[in-house]
Amino acid sequence: MFWAMFAVAVGFLGLVVLGVFAVRVFVEAERLGRQVADSARRISRAAEDLERAADGAARSAQAL
Repeated sequence: MFWAMFAVAVGFLGLVVLGVFAVRVFVEAERLGRQVADSARRISRAAEDLERAADGAARSAQAL
């Protein structure tokens, strides 16, 4: 009887450990998603700035 209870306890602890790791993975995935979204916004803003600068340079070149 002892071994059966021990096996159930070890199985339960294993599930608890897997649950903790699942929560940690979920939290880190959320954090990574926020970082990717922030990076995408920065890249978009930089692309818009570059496009505006290129338009200004093209107008300056046409004026000459």
